[in-house]
Amino acid sequence: MKNNLPGILVINPGSTSTKISFFHGTNNVFTESVFHDAPLLLSFPTVNDQLDMRTQVTLDLLAKHNLSMDDVDIIAGRGGCAYSQKSGVMIIDERLFNDTALDKGGSDHPAKLGVMIAYNLSKKFNKEAYTLNPTNVDELDELARITGIKGVYRRAQTHALNQKAIAQIHAKKIGIKYEQASFIVCHIDGGITVSAHKNGKMVDGTVGAGGDGPFTPTRIGSVPVTELIKLLETKSKEEVLAMCSRAGGFVSFFGTSNADTVHKMVENKDEEATRVWNSMIYQICKSIGSMATVLEGKIDGIILTGGLVRFNDIVEGIQKRCGFLGTISCYPGEVEQETLAQGVLDVFTGKIMPANYTGEPVFKGF
Repeated sequence: MKNNLPGILVINPGSTSTKISFFHGTNNVFTESVFHDAPLLLSFPTVNDQLDMRTQVTLDLLAKHNLSMDDVDIIAGRGGCAYSQKSGVMIIDERLFNDTALDKGGSDHPAKLGVMIAYNLSKKFNKEAYTLNPTNVDELDELARITGIKGVYRRAQTHALNQKAIAQIHAKKIGIKYEQASFIVCHIDGGITVSAHKNGKMVDGTVGAGGDGPFTPTRIGSVPVTELIKLLETKSKEEVLAMCSRAGGFVSFFGTSNADTVHKMVENKDEEATRVWNSMIYQICKSIGSMATVLEGKIDGIILTGGLVRFNDIVEGIQKRCGFLGTISCYPGEVEQETLAQGVLDVFTGKIMPANYTGEPVFKGF
């Protein structure tokens, strides 16, 4: 601890990168992201198999900045894939680690590795570890859960950490309370999710890593079920599941999840790349439209966030098709590192009390 400020290690594995930060209190000492292209990630049979690789990336980045685990007082890890939970800060314990590793929540997303790396480092180096707003924060309206198959329900699976943080920032900026606002929030990056936020809750949203919503640099998005059944005649169940979360989208078309590479192809007038890129934008717009109906057209704003918001043609395409629904505001990148760090700092200073992982889903059926 330096000057009575805790050293905070923030671990944020994403679908195409591992982002690591170190904070002294609220001071960001460094943030650095290592990109992992599809060929590397697909060399690991499962996301769990990436654990050692991404742990080493974490330790290497600390060392690169002349830091070690001796400088760390508390760890924050992005999470997901365990049973669904309410929003807020949660203690990372053995049960959460095990349920995360076993994908008890029904998805297999790289965000889970934030919890898993944090837990292992906390045990090895005797540190406290917490997570905040994992990908499966469940605040869904009951109508959003129903499917056309009795006993099969839609799950909450979004970029909850960044979406809720950006929505709160935007609400403050325009002078209203998040708890009284109605927003459509789109996280657009290696994974893409579009959610309806009403009165401080994410009441509906696309199931990002579950074969739902727009396709992305790494995911297939929504595909007619009958076509997936046909695909299972030529591919294994494991191959199709991988396409839902890490081997679909740009990876399927071009063998890479690097959006800069694909966009350069678009700039060079490649016909297939242009068609696929524009179709991704088109599908994002369709999801925004569906969330507008969830909110009954009463929208305080449409918020675009995530790494791909840096591309002007994505913003322009959404503005063209969705601008009539409401004001569109852009927050390129994300605030996940700062949000995770602030969450554990609030625990460290006693401002908030962290929750314990319940080992049970928020929703248990009707």
